[in-house]
Amino acid sequence: PEHVWRINLDVPEEAQQNLSFGAADRWWEQTDLTKLILASNKLQSLSEDVQLLPALTMLDVHDNQLTSLPSALGQLENLQKLDVSHNKLRSLPEELLQLPRLRSLLLQHNELSQLPEGLGQLLTLEELDVSNNQLTAIPTSFALLVNLVRLNLACNQLKELPADLSAMKSLRHLDCTKNYLETVPSKLATMASLEQLYLRKNKLRSLPEFPSCKLLKELHAGENQIEILNAENLKQLSSLCVLELRDNKIKAVPEEITVLQKLERLDLANNDISRLPYTLGNLPQLKFLALEGNPLRTIRRDLLQKGTQELLKYLRSKIQDDGPGPNDEPPVTAMTLPSQSKVNIHAITTLKLLEYSDKQAAEIPAAVFDAVGTNPVATVNFSKNQLREIPPRLVELKDSVCDVSLGFNKISSVSSELCLLHKLTHLDLRNNVLTALPEELGALKRLHTINLAFNRFKVFPSVLYHLPALETILLSNNQVGSIDPVQLKGMDKLGTLDLQNNDLLQVPPELGNCENLRSLLLEGNPFRTPRAAVLAKGTAALLEYLRSRIPS
Repeated sequence: PEHVWRINLDVPEEAQQNLSFGAADRWWEQTDLTKLILASNKLQSLSEDVQLLPALTMLDVHDNQLTSLPSALGQLENLQKLDVSHNKLRSLPEELLQLPRLRSLLLQHNELSQLPEGLGQLLTLEELDVSNNQLTAIPTSFALLVNLVRLNLACNQLKELPADLSAMKSLRHLDCTKNYLETVPSKLATMASLEQLYLRKNKLRSLPEFPSCKLLKELHAGENQIEILNAENLKQLSSLCVLELRDNKIKAVPEEITVLQKLERLDLANNDISRLPYTLGNLPQLKFLALEGNPLRTIRRDLLQKGTQELLKYLRSKIQDDGPGPNDEPPVTAMTLPSQSKVNIHAITTLKLLEYSDKQAAEIPAAVFDAVGTNPVATVNFSKNQLREIPPRLVELKDSVCDVSLGFNKISSVSSELCLLHKLTHLDLRNNVLTALPEELGALKRLHTINLAFNRFKVFPSVLYHLPALETILLSNNQVGSIDPVQLKGMDKLGTLDLQNNDLLQVPPELGNCENLRSLLLEGNPFRTPRAAVLAKGTAALLEYLRSRIPS
């Protein structure tokens, strides 16, 4: 309907009929339209009048019958998410490449046979989905998308990937399922952030090498033509949790598979494997092992049907029968304590890291602190437990510890022990039930980052104003009602202040004087001004706007 495009310009009908609207009630003057969802209709085109909605941050027109997009889209300079998936697009307008804030571009399930060469100009892009199109090549300018986190190229007609993809330093998720890839460029191995890689249903003959992908957690390469698992390639995948190689032509599994100490799922179904290394039974985290459809000689079929745990138990029993071979001993990195708590001594001595996280523990076992001995510990991670207080023995580490994570617990107050950790630079207390911080915290003169997101603060903790080294304060998702701009201005080092999703009813204009702030995040608060369109322009513009409102 035409009036949708004019919603920012026209006075609504109810206002023309009812003249008693006060200034505060005139909602149509308060805010511009920021989100427009037209999904699952039968639209065949979009009007160029879309340019009358300059404050749009999200436009969703997926599942329509669009064959083209209006060039006016290029004028929506606040647009962050554009979903045009499930349409009949054959090309994209060049103007689309001018969007300066676009973070998510969803183009899957269209009829695109090529992408514009200049796509790499969308430097802010974090998510790009072009799956289920008819692409035969990827523009080389993709290499410029250094902020891209997720890239989906699945179900196209790609015969190769450009080696330049390796420049995407932020990429965590890459999906190339169901293409015609015969190899993967060796340069991709330098993608240091890659965590999930999908290469299923291609024409690969060997598993690619990944020497720099230290963070790779999932590798899916089923339904290819892989014949050999190279032991050297496996050694580099120390973080791998999921290795999926079903429906290939693999003949043997090398002993070195035991270097994958974090492996939780291993799918080798429907290959040509005739024997398994018994050391597979030593993988400490393995929860799922699929072997059906292989000509295994040493393992009876009924055993395969009993499930992973029985199978691993059988493999371990065979190690004992054979006597310990030189390579069969599992690497000794953890010391087992009476409480069955695993303390990673190796991490304490080489990484200076004391970790006891994700255990749902109500308190930290004494054995964990005992294991430290005289070793200097720089980092402590006790997150994701059920702690109700800060462990008193933390104070024993006061001469060395500089980074403490206690997030995702049930801590309701900060004890004086924490205030004695005079070398502390990073403190993470997110997702607890804190309502206040003690004044003694002011002793942490080196603290430069504090994360207090997802707690229950109703007022801005005043002690933070007195921490001279603070550079980053993360206080989102609390109930903070006000801030003191004069005190904040005195914090010379403060560069990031995140107050999203709090209860700020107004933003004091004097906050504009805090010119050191590089990132001021205020979205999701109930104040009326500044309006969303101002917030969307970024911190520098926001501070300038606030300064212009200071009464002279």
